[in-house]
Amino acid sequence: MNSVISQIPLSGAAALGLKSLPPLSVYIHIPWCLKKCPYCDFNSHELRKEHSFSEEAYVNAVIRDLESALPHIWGRQVTSVFFGGGTPSLFGAGSIDKILAAVRTLLPLEPMVEITLEANPGTFEMQKFADFHSAGINRLSIGIQSFNSQYLHALGRVHSDDEAYRAVDIAQKTFDNINLDLMYALPGQTVEDACRDVATACSFGVAHLSAYHLTLEPNTLFHRFPPVLPTDEQTADMQDQIERILREHQYLHYETSAFAHRGRESHHNRNYWLFGDYLGIGAGAHSKISFKDKIIRQMRFKQPKTYLEKATGSSISAAPTIQTQFELKRVDCSFEFMMNALRLTGGFESALFEDRTGMPITVILPQLKEAEQRGLIERDYRRITPTLMGRRFLNDLLQIFLPEIRN
Repeated sequence: MNSVISQIPLSGAAALGLKSLPPLSVYIHIPWCLKKCPYCDFNSHELRKEHSFSEEAYVNAVIRDLESALPHIWGRQVTSVFFGGGTPSLFGAGSIDKILAAVRTLLPLEPMVEITLEANPGTFEMQKFADFHSAGINRLSIGIQSFNSQYLHALGRVHSDDEAYRAVDIAQKTFDNINLDLMYALPGQTVEDACRDVATACSFGVAHLSAYHLTLEPNTLFHRFPPVLPTDEQTADMQDQIERILREHQYLHYETSAFAHRGRESHHNRNYWLFGDYLGIGAGAHSKISFKDKIIRQMRFKQPKTYLEKATGSSISAAPTIQTQFELKRVDCSFEFMMNALRLTGGFESALFEDRTGMPITVILPQLKEAEQRGLIERDYRRITPTLMGRRFLNDLLQIFLPEIRN
């Protein structure tokens, strides 16, 4: 595939009219893992299969990619930075420090900006994570998934239950803003074991917990060879019990899968859910960037080898790492806003719809009325909030706003 950016126009739709630009986050993708998990559909690649992998070359490519992206975001302040993957904690602290130094040099950051690093428990070393903190990382997101060795094995994770406990212990010696990722509805998992995992996570008192329902995504090993999963009734019971346990431990359920102590919500993820902007840097990273009259989406080249070639080559293209770029149609802006904002249990202020899409909320008034009549949302002149039923049947709620349903 050549490096020419695919440009998809607005198909004759009127341009947007944004009165102000939303907050801007930066996402940096590190695409390598120790091992590809059978449920993972992210852009991640096993290190042992990447014989030409060079950490230094990738860091330099990321910095050049960031430099080439500046014209799209010039002068805008960054509210959060997130290193995701893959497994960013495979990289050395010096590499993360070099990338962050470039970010600070090229972009203005908000004071006390949230800078998150995703980490695998199998990569934890005391000094290494202290060095991550010194480099500027102030929030860790640890992929625990389970504290039970049986389920870790079923998920194909590279770490053990002992390493999961050790990772939290090491993290808490340096960081006070920690998220633990958990999964439930795992192969063979009982309701009791799912609850035990969550109760164990609560016992550490970390700022943030995420509890994700295991889903069998296309293009994964689990999709091709499905394991035996709990029944729908068991899964629903797990969800109810997990939410109860977290509530009892003073975690606020602020998004479909996210729970936090008051004031410790993820700034980066909230920006996604409120249809904020984000610049995605790295192999396969996605961006959403707003201008006064349009919103564009971009995707970088996915394969690390191709990405490195594009970033370090001598292409005359102003954005050599971008594989595709297109403008969002008005109808897609409204759907994408609702798809994200309705994940928040507290909903969103009605005025935010116009702020982020450039359209009055009356453009989706028929859909709002239908969702309200079906008991999936509550609304008044100020706020729109999903009901408990709307949160439980989120896909049904979102289908009301699908463009193809309404065209």
